[in-house]
Order: sequence, then structure tokens, then C-alpha cells
Amino acid sequence: MQSNNPVFRRSAEFNGSRANGTQTYAGGVGYGQPQGQPYGYGDPASWDMSRATAPAPTSGRMTIDTVVQKTAFSVGTVILVAMATWILTPDITTTNTDAIGALGALAGLGALAAFGLSLVNSFKRLVSPALVMAFAVAEGVALGALSKMFNGAFGGGVVMGAVIGTFAAFAGTLAAYKVLNIRVSDKFRIFVVAAMFGMVGLGLMELALGMFGAQIGLFGFGGLGTLTAIVGLVLGVFMLILDFDFVEKGIAAGLDERESWRAAFAMTVSLVWIYTNLLRLLAIFSQD
Repeated sequence: MQSNNPVFRRSAEFNGSRANGTQTYAGGVGYGQPQGQPYGYGDPASWDMSRATAPAPTSGRMTIDTVVQKTAFSVGTVILVAMATWILTPDITTTNTDAIGALGALAGLGALAAFGLSLVNSFKRLVSPALVMAFAVAEGVALGALSKMFNGAFGGGVVMGAVIGTFAAFAGTLAAYKVLNIRVSDKFRIFVVAAMFGMVGLGLMELALGMFGAQIGLFGFGGLGTLTAIVGLVLGVFMLILDFDFVEKGIAAGLDERESWRAAFAMTVSLVWIYTNLLRLLAIFSQD
């Protein structure tokens, strides 16, 4: 079972386990099986146990409960840190014009840290719970500052609407995934991952152009901004479908419980992606 998602591709168990939980190791050799012998063939009496690589100790297997718990920790941390950032930062008022600059700088620093940690978590073979939580903290700082800026510019309704809409999108996507029995194909995975990197690339390009005062407006509040927000929102839902597929197949493959943190990280990224695009979309629609 091979994943095209850069987050899940780093999971050795996900890409090397069989559905019944049997591991294969270097060279495609099963536990206790001689080098070069195809899996499932040969006389067991001829196996050289001295060359066998024992599986690493595990603390248990991934289950729905472990995924829910880890995801709750990750998403809960984002929410709590965002609330703390909102409370501890200065309010935007007509007399305090420096607040916008301070919030913008804080949002930028948090987003930069979150982006760096997301790359590390995505391409790290052994998932690190500490790095996942560090990502959640950085993302919470960025979202708290960003949300407060949008609240000051467009009113509190857009922030609350984006929060409710994000969790509604999660619940709706999960219900559709189970009720409609959605199956993820390799082509769909490739498309979603390619589109995700494409959106990230456009964002970096817009950031670079903005340094020279030549932004196109892809992530602004005009027509192009509306289009990219809608596309980003749909893409976020597709990312959630990949997350659900990983969890379902990972549980069937008997992944180590530690991989629940990888699923939690991926779903946190997807929810943040949906929230930011929905926040921008609601802000656009709230304009006169």
C-alpha cells in the first residue's frame, strides 16, 4: 500500500505493512526469512533466524480512539493558543494603529514557524509528537493573530462563521466518506497533493511579489481572491478525504499507535487550511 501524500509516505509501516499486520523489512524479506527468498515461500526449516530483524517494540496499535485522542490534543492546542494570542494581543482601535502592525508581524512569524515545522513533520520518517505539538502551537499563534485582524476589519461574524463552518465541513466530509463509501484512487491522491503544492507555490510567489509591490491579488479580496478561496476550500475537503483514507487503511494494516500522531498532524493541517480559506471567503462576502 503506497501513498502519494508526502505526510503519509514517510510512514514505513503504512507503506510496508500488509493488511494482516505482517511487516516486511529491507530487501522485501519477511521476519526470519532468508535474503532473496520471496515472501511466503521456502522451507521454514531453512530460515536463518540469526539474520532476522525483530520488529521495533510498540506501545500498541492505531485505533479510532488513539487517532481521535491525538487529533483532539493537536486541534485543541491550536484553539487554546489562538484564544490566548487573541486575549494577550492589543485590540485594534482608532487610537491604537500600531496594533494592526503587531498582529500582522505575529501572524507572519507564527505562519513561518508553522510552515517550517509542517515541512519537517511531512518528510520526517518517524513521526515526532513533540514536533506535531510545536506545529500546533505555532499555528495557534498565527491563527489567533490573523483572526483578530479579520475581526477588526470585517466584524466578529466572519471569525465565528469560519469556526463553525470548519467543523461543519469536517463533520460533513466524514459523513459523506462513510455513507457514500468513498474510495481514494492513486490518481485522486496525485491530483490533491499536486494541487496542494501548487497552492503553496502560488502563495510563496504572491509573497515574493508583494515584497516588490507587484502582487497579483490571488489571495486578496477581489475576484481572483474569491476564486482561490473557493478552490482552496474544496481542496481542503479533498485533503480531509485523504486523511480519512489513511486512518482507515492504517488501522486495517495494524500501524503502530505512534502513527496516530501523523494522522492528527495531517487532519490539523487540513482543518487549518479549510478555516483560513473559509475566513477569507466570508470576509469577501461581508464587504459592501
